[in-house]
Amino acid sequence: MTADAQPPPSDATPRAPSGPTDGSYLAPVWTHLTDLRVVRGEGPWLFDADGERWLDFTSGIGVTNTGHAHPRVVAAIREQAQKLLFAQVNIVQSEPTHALARRLVGLLPPALDRVFFSNSGAEAVEGAVKLVRHATGRTNVIVFQGSFHGRTHQAMAMTTAKPAYRHRYPNLPSGVIVAPFPYARQLGMDEDDAVEHCLRQLELILATQSAPDETAGIAIEPVLGEGGYVVAPDRFLRGLEAICRRHDIPLILDEVQSGFGRTGRFFAFEHAGIEPDVVVMAKGLGSGMPISAIAASSERMARWEPGTHGGTYGGGNAVVMAAALATIDVLEDEGLVANAAGQGERLLAGIRELAERDGRLAEVRGRGLMIATEFHEPADAKAVQAACLERRMLILTCGPTSNALRWIPPLIVDDATVDRALEIFSDALRATRREETNA
Repeated sequence: MTADAQPPPSDATPRAPSGPTDGSYLAPVWTHLTDLRVVRGEGPWLFDADGERWLDFTSGIGVTNTGHAHPRVVAAIREQAQKLLFAQVNIVQSEPTHALARRLVGLLPPALDRVFFSNSGAEAVEGAVKLVRHATGRTNVIVFQGSFHGRTHQAMAMTTAKPAYRHRYPNLPSGVIVAPFPYARQLGMDEDDAVEHCLRQLELILATQSAPDETAGIAIEPVLGEGGYVVAPDRFLRGLEAICRRHDIPLILDEVQSGFGRTGRFFAFEHAGIEPDVVVMAKGLGSGMPISAIAASSERMARWEPGTHGGTYGGGNAVVMAAALATIDVLEDEGLVANAAGQGERLLAGIRELAERDGRLAEVRGRGLMIATEFHEPADAKAVQAACLERRMLILTCGPTSNALRWIPPLIVDDATVDRALEIFSDALRATRREETNA
């Protein structure tokens, strides 16, 4: 070795990072609402390293229904982690897994007496499609315009909320047919006409594109999520159920975002008094822990050939199961479903009062604490969102052109929290109007 030669670095030699200068090693495929680095959460608040608190009206996109770090959920996680972390369900089974399945069955219509667990909403949607295809021997699935069912390939093929979710992903699974959703404002109709139109169009699809004997299921979000927080009218859901019964087609309710008290009922389909054949659940079930589930009848589940679906983690993570059980306890014991209904009415009324004085707002709609404020122009929605962020309230957009703000606070919010959110929104409206005037 020459005098100026250097030995090759050993495995123990520290290497200088070669990553980005901003310190982020996350894949850039993620979009980011803010650059905020939070260190803890409590109730409806998130806190940064400087101790500044931010009002979180996103709930992690409808995940933290019980608020951030609810003490009872945290305690359940801690207690279970000390006993058993994981029990792979194909090999052994844990009591928390069975306990959660029993608990979910008790919350659903009596016919839905079997549960399959997964990790995410998209994974559960995929499982639901596989179930109904096996159970019926049919191939096609009908979904609705504006839907969001997930980002994996089958779920992405069923998603029509925005082009970005399918952009440059060719060769998506076939056999997905899109029916119109009764979004009255978008259709340029009143609600009754929109319902009649969409039910007629669905019957036309069954007559011309996907015959009942080749339709494995019809999947719908009872409230469109990414599509704009548009509530499916109760009469439409009842008409949809009647069509499914008449043609013997399984009705799949995607309650990933609308479930677990979000709309003022445990599940949004309860408002319409219908009984779906398959229910897809996720988000609010785990208070932030990754879990999803599908429920169906034992007769339908019995047609799902053993071994043709599964997963390493679904049903096996005892800590996640304990968190979900504690989440349901909190929702029931603390009256959070009723609170979502009451505070939702308070929030909706407050927003509508502000909207009456601002011509930029096209529509205010929602159910429980799942509310949208739709603007005529996407730029106005973005400007008001930015003004809310400047006032330390986190809020998201939705809709096909991101022209609506969606309000997703945790279900624990009280009068003071709702009033603070309305104050921030009012200030944001006023500030953006002033900026337009100055411009």
